[in-house]
Amino acid sequence: MKNEPVEISLPGGHTMRARWIRPATPNPHGAGIIAIHDIFGFTDDIERIGKRLADNGYPVLVPDLYDLPGSKPLCVVKTLRAHETGKGFAFEQLEACREWLLAQQEEKVSQVGVMGFCMGGRFALLYASRAPVQVVAPFYGGVPGKASDLSGICPVVGGWGRKDMVFGNHGDRLAGHLQELGVEFDVKTYPDAGHSYMNNHQTFVFKRLADYSPLRSKYHEPSAEDSWHRVFNFFERVFARQAA
Repeated sequence: MKNEPVEISLPGGHTMRARWIRPATPNPHGAGIIAIHDIFGFTDDIERIGKRLADNGYPVLVPDLYDLPGSKPLCVVKTLRAHETGKGFAFEQLEACREWLLAQQEEKVSQVGVMGFCMGGRFALLYASRAPVQVVAPFYGGVPGKASDLSGICPVVGGWGRKDMVFGNHGDRLAGHLQELGVEFDVKTYPDAGHSYMNNHQTFVFKRLADYSPLRSKYHEPSAEDSWHRVFNFFERVFARQAA
């Protein structure tokens, strides 16, 4: 595995920090993944997730969506505004990532998938409904209220935690939307998990105070491992079919 910093050129001339994580043995389908961080930004945890994808044969680009011109607090506010409205520069950042993956010469990438967590899960869903990506894996992000907001989306695999009192029913909502749209999907809601069950942040708030939050944000290994199994099976099926 190779893990190195890269810079992604953005509209307007700014460059965005990202990690480029390359597998020892790439998948045979020419598939690469954009991994979108949660609300905490680029952390050791999203890098861990990128390495897990690379360990399974996927070249991975992990962008820092908070890397924008201006002060860090303002960058965070702009990104969160785009998250809520579904409009904004964050979607241009993601499109720059897709174009970079397809243009780089170090790995063969002809198909692109998107995976996101929490804030990144909603970004992944919205971006995949408007961009030519082959598969999307959103986890416990907010789901739009109308199926039409996801019109044009590619096959979806994702997960939510039922203990999450804010977003716990959004997996059911997404499944209903995708069924209405006639889109292939594997969306599961885990009864024993809360929000952020695939993220394993090593912080006091995350590890000790999670049970007191309405989100119940806490790593839950059984649900996380089942989700990884489902993701890799779904990715293999979709990428193999589209590469044939």
